[in-house]
Amino acid sequence: MRVYVSVDMEGIAGVVHEDQTNPVDPRCAAEYARFRRLMTREANAAVEGALAAGATRVVVNDAHWFMRNLLAEELHEAAELVSGDPKPLSMMEGIGEGFDAACFIGYHAMAGTAGAVLDHTYTDRVAHARLNGAPIGELGLNAALAGAHGVPVALVSGDQAVAAEARALLGDTVTTAVVKEAIGRQAARSLAPAAACARIREAAEAALRSPPAPWRAPSPSTIEAEFRFTTQAELAELVPGSVRRGPRTVAFTHDDYVALYRAWRAMYNLAGCAL
Repeated sequence: MRVYVSVDMEGIAGVVHEDQTNPVDPRCAAEYARFRRLMTREANAAVEGALAAGATRVVVNDAHWFMRNLLAEELHEAAELVSGDPKPLSMMEGIGEGFDAACFIGYHAMAGTAGAVLDHTYTDRVAHARLNGAPIGELGLNAALAGAHGVPVALVSGDQAVAAEARALLGDTVTTAVVKEAIGRQAARSLAPAAACARIREAAEAALRSPPAPWRAPSPSTIEAEFRFTTQAELAELVPGSVRRGPRTVAFTHDDYVALYRAWRAMYNLAGCAL
């Protein structure tokens, strides 16, 4: 069995503030250093669960910010590490290599979710994203990309809000590991790191012994990005084939979800060029 693990940071136990996830601001260096180590430990817990379930290959993709967060020297020796940015498929780089199941570790709820730790969808430039008219977040966008390659999402870990989002989207067959309960966007009650890792390890093993079916978006599909400012939409609509659907909204339709995902990435990255 071949297992793919995508690891974000906002859903890691103990994380409640952007300063703890910020690799850029020197003022955040000490907190960030602590929490990237906890991120690595939760990744390792998923790897250990996968191995216990019979995995013969485990690939871990660093999926946070500039994607150079996981400590390579502390990663489980059985895992391969994908890191660095830009990567063509970003949070899901490498998913097309014939995996049998995927685990999403340290994930968070979509932008606009109440009672969720650090809710957002890829970037703070995006106020809302919709897939075929329905609200969508990183979890759904990435699950659909996995599904386009025939890979089911077996496990999602993070707070209770992303767990509810996973079940609503993917159904009750997805396993969730709740490692913290959000009190607000910047507050939560978390498990101790060791307890969070134990929960992820056990959940990964159980989920991977009986993975669900892949979740696939229909073909064709349309993604809409509602940006925070009109200038961001002006730049996003430079993507060939995109359509402006409102002052701050740009849409893109395609029958190939991989192409749709790449267009989505291009739209929000172009939007980042706005002053």
